[in-house]
Amino acid sequence: MALEQRLNRAWYGKPKSLLLLLPLAYLYRLIAAVRRSLIRPQSCGVPLIVIGNISVGGSGKTPVVLAVAEYCQGLGYKVGIVSRGYGGNAPIYPYLVTAKSTPVEAGDEPFLMYQRSGLPLAVAPDRVAAAKLLVQQHACDLIISDDGLQHYRLARDIEVLVIDGERGFGNGHCLPVGPLREPVSRANAIDLRIINGGNSRLRGYTMDLRGVTAVNLASGEQRALVDWPLSQRRIHAVAGIGNPQRFFHSLQAAGFELIEHPFADHHPYTVADLQFDESLPVLMTEKDAVKCRLFAERAHWMLPVTGEIDKAFYAQLRSRLAEVDISR
Repeated sequence: MALEQRLNRAWYGKPKSLLLLLPLAYLYRLIAAVRRSLIRPQSCGVPLIVIGNISVGGSGKTPVVLAVAEYCQGLGYKVGIVSRGYGGNAPIYPYLVTAKSTPVEAGDEPFLMYQRSGLPLAVAPDRVAAAKLLVQQHACDLIISDDGLQHYRLARDIEVLVIDGERGFGNGHCLPVGPLREPVSRANAIDLRIINGGNSRLRGYTMDLRGVTAVNLASGEQRALVDWPLSQRRIHAVAGIGNPQRFFHSLQAAGFELIEHPFADHHPYTVADLQFDESLPVLMTEKDAVKCRLFAERAHWMLPVTGEIDKAFYAQLRSRLAEVDISR
């Protein structure tokens, strides 16, 4: 069993094998608290929304960023997006993503967000510099930070926490005993909480990920999942995301029989990764697809998803933005 799988089993179950590391978890919390107290936040000059999580791994931030960006555009804001660009290797930072960029340069998630939204997007480990670049070069008057709750040097006006509704806060411990970057109490200080999956045990606005139409990577053909031929519903399912099982469960619910191929989050795909013994259709996430297009074959499909968030969330977000605008 891979190390990542073993950690996830302990983090989202009973951490018996990791309890000896509890002193390290408390030390981690202490260092994080001291570090936060010493940092002086810097403003990028315009209102800023941070969308992130307090646990490692994926929770569904990308669909939330895209949904919030679209909503704010509808309110009349000129929106820009900043991201860490994890997994990317840009020639310079901060790096403006363009139509000529690649996932290798920008990182898979920023590249996907740029393709889906068409909005100005900059990546950099220093998100303050990335945000200022968008304000200066694109006259953005609202910045959305993809991830960055723990990037405290970036001054923020609104914080949105995204929680995986299936996995929640795991065993409730901070690293390395559990999956948390910050203690659960941090969630209580955040403006808005979104539960990806609608777990009723957790407090927040619900979000469901809706994927109904697959897209062929080689031809661009679109096919609704409900129209997928019954004779081809045994498939290879590929997912290199924070919680691959979420993707697999959604396909099973749509009537597919899966041969599961989970990969590590941000996995750098090669041709060999998609060569399987059985010649069957291959269906992957959109995040994986951006790294597989160059060697895609006719059997390769992706499933784009859209985050459908409780309308009450948007009403509260609009109210908070109005407060921010008045205070400025």
